[in-house]
Amino acid sequence: MVDLKDLLADLADESDQLDALVSELPTTDWARPTPAPGWSIGHQVAHLAWTDHVALLAATDATAFYASVTAAPDPARLVDHGVEQFLAPPVELLARWRTGRTALATALAAVPTGEKLPWYGTRMSATSMATARIMETWAHGEDVADALGVVRPATDRLRHVAHLGVRTLGHGFAAHGRPAPTAPVRVELTGPGGDTWSWGPAEAADRLTGPARDFCLLVTQRRHRADLALLASGPVADEWLDVAQAFAGPPGAGREPAAATAGGDGARA
Repeated sequence: MVDLKDLLADLADESDQLDALVSELPTTDWARPTPAPGWSIGHQVAHLAWTDHVALLAATDATAFYASVTAAPDPARLVDHGVEQFLAPPVELLARWRTGRTALATALAAVPTGEKLPWYGTRMSATSMATARIMETWAHGEDVADALGVVRPATDRLRHVAHLGVRTLGHGFAAHGRPAPTAPVRVELTGPGGDTWSWGPAEAADRLTGPARDFCLLVTQRRHRADLALLASGPVADEWLDVAQAFAGPPGAGREPAAATAGGDGARA
């Protein structure tokens, strides 16, 4: 079991890393396009601020959370609508994001053990919510880094993203309208420090191996499988590379192979 206090510390560190990347940017750079179509760096930060806000509602006021869902003028554009609500000049947006993520951490720390929080199409514990926030912050941080042409150093916080990616194997298949596999998959990833992170039975016929960062890029749909050093053995593991999705909701559009397009496609979640 991962300690919630440790998760929240890692969430703060992940947020601080992205904060440092954007806080000194000139105002004009906040308008730079990112790989997500139609989204600038400002949109990426606004999305994080909005999702922190609705997660805070889920942790403190379930009625208000459900009201925010039903109040959306177009459920199919819920994410875009949230971004539009939170977009603001960089100084204001940064302050809003910082205040919101601090309030969310405080609220998650106070959630009673065993209590499930409402979320989109599911319910989750405070630890699962914190893990999901780490995943989102890292993934959207990758979009910002891509827009700026920088490569961020990989950290052991990727273990949380990878764990969520493994846990959502069935969700990825279901989101794409495919039956959830019954055969287990052995996952062995090489962490940033060279150690091996593993999930699943050692004797499983289906196996997935490779760098942890590449797996995290796959399950957050930030890179196409063709651009990653992941090796799948067995039909379930191979198909998983096509449908992996660690985030909630309908199937993401994913990204095109780098050889097909320089900008990529989709994956806003």
